[in-house]
Parts: sequence; C-alpha cells; structure tokens
Amino acid sequence: TFQTNILTELKNWKLNLIQQHKLQMKQEKEKHAAHVKQLQNEVENLKELLHAYEISIGRKDEVITSLTQALEKQKERVELMRSFTLWRIQHINAKQEEYATRMADKHFQKALVKKVLAAWRSVCEERWKDKVTKACQLRAEDVCVQLTNDYEAKIAELTAAVEETKAEILRLHSERDQYEDTMKKAFMRGVCALNLEAMTMFQSK
Repeated sequence: TFQTNILTELKNWKLNLIQQHKLQMKQEKEKHAAHVKQLQNEVENLKELLHAYEISIGRKDEVITSLTQALEKQKERVELMRSFTLWRIQHINAKQEEYATRMADKHFQKALVKKVLAAWRSVCEERWKDKVTKACQLRAEDVCVQLTNDYEAKIAELTAAVEETKAEILRLHSERDQYEDTMKKAFMRGVCALNLEAMTMFQSK
C-alpha cells in the first residue's frame, strides 16, 4: 500500500542517515587516531632529544672530571716542586732563598687559580645541565597540556555532533507521526464520504 511504501521509504532514509553518521564517526576516529600517533611520535622525538642531551652532558662531566684530575696532578707536581725548591733554598744564600720562595709561591698561586677556574667551570656546566633539563620538562608538560586540550575539544565536537543527530532523528520521528496522523484522517474522511455516497444511492433507489 501507499502507507507501507512511505513507511519503508522513511525506514530506509533513517538507516541511510544512521549509516552515514557511523561512517563519519569512523572517519573522525581514524583522524583522531592519526593525530594521537603524530603527537606520540613528537613526544618520542623529544625523549630522544632529552636522552641525547643527557649523553652530551655526561660526556662533558667526564671531560670536567678528567680536567679536574689533571689539575690535581698538576697541583701535586707544583707542591713537590715547591718542596724541592725549599730544600734547595736552605743551601743557598738569603737572596737566592727569597727569589726561589717567590717563584714557588707564584707557581702555587697559578695552580690555585687553575683549580678555582675549574671549579667555576664545573658550577657553570651544572647550572647549564639543570637549565636544559628544566626546559625539556617544561616542553614535555606543554605537549601533555596541548594533547589534553585537543582531546577535550575533539570530544566536545563529537558530542555536539551526536546530539545534533539525535535531534534530527527525533524531528524525523515527529514528522513521521504527523504524516501518519494526516493519512489516517484523510483515510477516515474518504471512508465517510464513501458511506455518505452509498447512503444517498440507497435512499434514491
């Protein structure tokens, strides 16, 4: 019947609409998954960069340690030289003793300055290491915050799309009910008109 065809058409339309919505949701999920994978790759790259920085800092620490050890050996040599010079000074005159002592003190001061410079450089390297570590941590936190914001925005967008689809389905149901009611009324009017015509014909006979 005509009513059955209309209901079938409405049902097919509803199924097509739902199928299109499912396809759209699937496409959005695939895009979302690709975006998440891209962000994960960025995080992995940042981790690798941080690891590279840590290795570089470790190598610099080794270099600083080697330099410190070399300075310590140099200091020991200077101390030995100073002791030997003092021993020699004891066997020479006062002028040579004063001159030798002054030279030994100069060597000692030079070694001390080197040691102070090495310590200052070690402190600077340590501060630089802390600065790089904090910068990497801040970058990782920014990435995490951006991921969270993107996820929340995407969820809100998908929720709005679902609510819009539900509203459209409710509207279609309402239109279908109104259409069925109109068809019923038209059918009843047609039946009443046929009954009146039949009664008129019987009365005329």
